[in-house]
Amino acid sequence: MSYGGKAAERIANKTVLITGASAGIGKATALELAAAANGKLKLVLSARRTDKLEELRQELEQTYPDISVLTQQLDVSDLSAIKPFVANIPEEFRDIDILVNNAGKALGREEVGEIATKDIREMFDTNVLALITLTQEILPIFKAKDSGDIINLGSIAGRDPYPGGGIYCPTKAAVKSFSHALRKELINTKIRVIEVDPGNVETEFSNVRFRGDLEKAKAVYAGTEPLVAEDIAEIITFAVTRKQNTVLAETLVFSTNQASATHLYRSS
Repeated sequence: MSYGGKAAERIANKTVLITGASAGIGKATALELAAAANGKLKLVLSARRTDKLEELRQELEQTYPDISVLTQQLDVSDLSAIKPFVANIPEEFRDIDILVNNAGKALGREEVGEIATKDIREMFDTNVLALITLTQEILPIFKAKDSGDIINLGSIAGRDPYPGGGIYCPTKAAVKSFSHALRKELINTKIRVIEVDPGNVETEFSNVRFRGDLEKAKAVYAGTEPLVAEDIAEIITFAVTRKQNTVLAETLVFSTNQASATHLYRSS
């Protein structure tokens, strides 16, 4: 998508922190925001895989001579690492304007009664506790200047629970509830809380869910034309380039072949 005019002006020279930026929606969002700002942007990119972050940094710097990119390793499921991660952000990148809480995961499709405790803990730590913990660390920066955008990646799963999603769906429902509560608490500020709830998006998400079983992962999208990471990145970028008094509070986004979490049309 091409950007210009007011949208480019509104995003230019801002500092953006993105979690889970090594691939998928996180990576696509970094690229889309850089395009929107014509490279006049500071990006703090975090993820577990530093090699992938470095590849993205090089791509961004080769494309946009004016861009500033900081890559830092962060496994958000390690809650104890979040506070020092924020504390160690260099001064040049500390005045964050946009927080994209993108990191998240689903593990397995086991039904309740068969779900491993480790998987329960990892999904809640990653999808809920990490998101809340990082938001709490960044929020004082926003409050000090009475501006900032918090982008929380939810899911259709948080609105429409399905069998086999007994843990993942509640984690995304928690993201929705947290976003609502935070938005109400910040009503007397110019801080925006923006929730994006994707439906079926083809990324590494299903590979992780099915623990590297590519056949099962591909079956999720078989016979459909799913969304891709860039589709969600465009929506995030659109939301943060609106006038400051305009809040796209919630966006539920499907491909045309989907109408709910479980209602998909599959061609033969």
